[in-house]
Formats: sequence, C-alpha cells, structure tokens
Amino acid sequence: MKTRITQILGTEYPIVMGGMTGVGTPELAAKMSEAGGLGVFAIHNAGGATDEEMIENGRAWIRKTKQLCGDRPFGVNLTILPAARPPPYAGFVDVIVQEGVPVLETAGSGGKTLAAIVQKAKRAGITCIHKCTSVRHALSAERYGVDIISMDGFECAGHPGRDDVGNLVLLASASKQLNVPFIASGGIATGEQLAAVLALGAEGVNLGTRVCITQECLWPAEYKQRAVESTELDTVIINRKLGDPTRFYRNAPLIEAAKIEEEADDYTVDYFMEKVFPLIAGARGRKAEADGNPDGGQWSAGQSVGLINDVPTVAQLVQNMMHEAYDVYQARLSAFLGVELPVEMVARL
Repeated sequence: MKTRITQILGTEYPIVMGGMTGVGTPELAAKMSEAGGLGVFAIHNAGGATDEEMIENGRAWIRKTKQLCGDRPFGVNLTILPAARPPPYAGFVDVIVQEGVPVLETAGSGGKTLAAIVQKAKRAGITCIHKCTSVRHALSAERYGVDIISMDGFECAGHPGRDDVGNLVLLASASKQLNVPFIASGGIATGEQLAAVLALGAEGVNLGTRVCITQECLWPAEYKQRAVESTELDTVIINRKLGDPTRFYRNAPLIEAAKIEEEADDYTVDYFMEKVFPLIAGARGRKAEADGNPDGGQWSAGQSVGLINDVPTVAQLVQNMMHEAYDVYQARLSAFLGVELPVEMVARL
C-alpha cells in the first residue's frame, strides 16, 4: 500500500507505532519496523538519575535501535509536558540530531518550544511528526514546518485533549484544512478502520493500545488477557476538573479515582494530590506491572481495547490489518459499486 506517508517515511505500510511511555522500547520498535511499519520508542523511557544519564541512556537506545532495525527506518518520540523537573529536552534533541535519527515524533506542548525543536530537526534532515488532538493545533504545527500530523481523536489512551472530538469528525475536518499529510491516531485497532480513515483523508494510522497487546510487548500476560476480555466501555477519563483529562484502563483504582473526582465539590490540585494521586502514581503502576496485577495500579488503554480479541506477534498484527483493509476494498466496495474492482486497482489503493 502506497500513500504519502509510506513515501515520506520509507515504509512498506502506512502504520506507525506510537512512542509510548513504559512499553515503547527499542526491541518493540524494531519489531514494528521489521514488519514494514514505522517503529517508534520514547526516549525518556531509557531513564537515568541525572540529566546527563538520561541523555546518554537515550543515545544508547538510539544506537541499539539502529542495530536492531538495520536499514529500516525508525522514530524517536519526544513528549513535551509541564513538569516540576522536566526532562532534558534540549539534550535529547541534540542526541537525536547527532545520532542521525530518521524520524522524530513530538507530542504535548507546542508554541516556541515545538517550533525550535522542529527547526533544529529539519535542518538535520529529520522527518518530523507531531501529534495533535485538534485541527487548530495541527494548523499551528503545520506552520512550524512539521512533515506529518498525527491527528489524535477522543478515543485515544493518555491525553485526548479538551475538545472531545472523535475521529469520524476530527479526520474529516483535518482533510479539509491541512496541507501536510496526516495519520489517524486514537482508537485504531483493525484493518477495517485503516480502510475507513483512508477514506476520510488520512494517509495511514498510528497504533498504541493495539501494539501493547502483542506477544513482544513487555506488558504482563495478565494485562493482555484483561484487554482481550474488555469492551470499548472499559476505559475511564479522570482529571477533567483540573483541565488535564487523561484516559486510563478502567480498573479498581481508576474507578475509585473517578468517583472521588465526581463527588468532590472543590477539586483542587492539593485535593488531587492527597486523594487521587496515590491511586494513579507511577510507582504504584510499575509495581502492579511487575506483579502482573491489572487491578494494582494505573495503566493506559484507548477505547480500541474493545476491538482487540487476540495477542498476535507484531508481524502478524501488521499483516492482519493490511489483509483486512484489502478485503474492505475488494469485497465491500465492490458490492456497493456493483462491480468487481480489479486486483491491480485494489493493490494501488
């Protein structure tokens, strides 16, 4: 399948793996790149006690991914979020440029910070993808010079933005306003959806939750099994009252956190830190993951969790999606049009 995305990224298929906190590692990214998509890892996942250690650990991960991917392209995610002690963003960008990373995926805050990062990356010949939850933000990113927009609908895991616009409307709106190509992110798990978003004007898809439920992902088997048993109703959004809505898997601590927020008359940051934060703290989530306890702490999942019913390898996932998309064009569209589409035409699609 050839789209503007495959041409820009140099991939076989228009499938991008999101750079995810925790599970976004060189090994998982390499599996996606080997399968014909674009594997991406989050550079902050490399860790480190000091800024210098984080930067050098990130460099080591880039080199490891290069070795694993060979001549296949890959990307590095840099998510820019407000923090009391922010990661060394400038140092990360320097390493990404120095090591010749092919693709940079950014997310989070825009403005001057994003503009500076994009300009530096573009001068080094790096392809830039920026994730946006609204078309207005995408238009700003387009002005900064990004090559590809990842339009992130309300269905996504993590931070869906404040507009609550699902992809059926978001993508159709983006196709009317954006000049640069865009991919659909949030709630995507099947080949039928790949065919649908292409019809809406997207040039490919970004996969997060779906890639987590694969054999190579580091998530424990208990998390994957829980996901397979879930429906699209098994996620929850908290922190709306603080202006930072965040979607998690709907397990015991998140049900409690949502109830606390709903019942609070005065939901302040201090109240959140006292009552809610202990339920969703990163340390608690990491312990739950280590223990294989899907009810032990927070873990992220988008609404696409309700569409997942198996745990394939990454390679199988990619092939399944492509065959499903092909079948949509060959079987369903042929029936709608009353004619059989030639195989070579479907192949071009």
